[in-house]
Amino acid sequence: MSQLGETAEELPRPERFADVAGWFSPVDQLLFDWFLRRQDEREQRGDLLELGAYLGRSAIFMGGYLREGERFTVCDLWDSPAVDDPNSAELSFSYPTLTRRAFEANYLSFHDELPLMVQGPTSVITSHVGPCSCRFVHVDASHLYEHVTGDIASTREVLLTDGVVAFDDFRSEHCPGVAAAVWGAVAMDGLRPIVITGSKLYATWGDPDRARQELLRWLKTRKDLWHAVDQVAGAPLIRIKGKDVESPTPPVSRHGAPRGHDSFLSSRGSAARRLARDFLPPVLVRALRSSRRRTS
Repeated sequence: MSQLGETAEELPRPERFADVAGWFSPVDQLLFDWFLRRQDEREQRGDLLELGAYLGRSAIFMGGYLREGERFTVCDLWDSPAVDDPNSAELSFSYPTLTRRAFEANYLSFHDELPLMVQGPTSVITSHVGPCSCRFVHVDASHLYEHVTGDIASTREVLLTDGVVAFDDFRSEHCPGVAAAVWGAVAMDGLRPIVITGSKLYATWGDPDRARQELLRWLKTRKDLWHAVDQVAGAPLIRIKGKDVESPTPPVSRHGAPRGHDSFLSSRGSAARRLARDFLPPVLVRALRSSRRRTS
């Protein structure tokens, strides 16, 4: 796969989801899948939002769970100038090749349409996303404390009461500002953690008890995931980690192997996949998924 460039021929053409540059662990893929599927099963309506997109790895994954009538919004600076000198230095050091066209090329390798693209600082997001409209928000933008606190305030404004937010890098040693802002929101702003992994914290401003209990029941069925429950700020907090984790079925690129009889299972949000899940015999669905994994 070629790296970033200025011509169409030089833009990314990922043949597999794993070809998309970025950081999105199998454990977190499983939790995104679990929370988004749970919302689907509970018929919880709402939009999706990502603050900070890099080259689209997690956005591509999230886009597969978008349902008819819902909107997926992605906000990033991409090629725009940073809002202040510290943010400019952060971008230059960590993301020197970040471009909007590369994100679009990656995303359109897996989906037919782009999400709503908001190019600018995440502080503008409430001008584009309505209050109490989102069921799931992924925050992975600036690591600077002042910016993260703003992202938290914006997320609370746009998130449904029972919606879920995932904060990235809250445990990374090079991102102390994220940790300070997120735990500050837990202590002072009513944010209620549900579960943490090696890099992300999943939380809500609603009641986390039912989700926590359902997640614990699911974790007991997973032999590839270790988990424990701690008491933090007077409430249970699930911790998860795992090696050799079996990831969810990844999105399928249009640039990969020819799409065959099993390709209709590749898009989690597709009508074909839902029909297969609902009406085909389970043994056939499992066989098709197994075939797809062997050929990916």
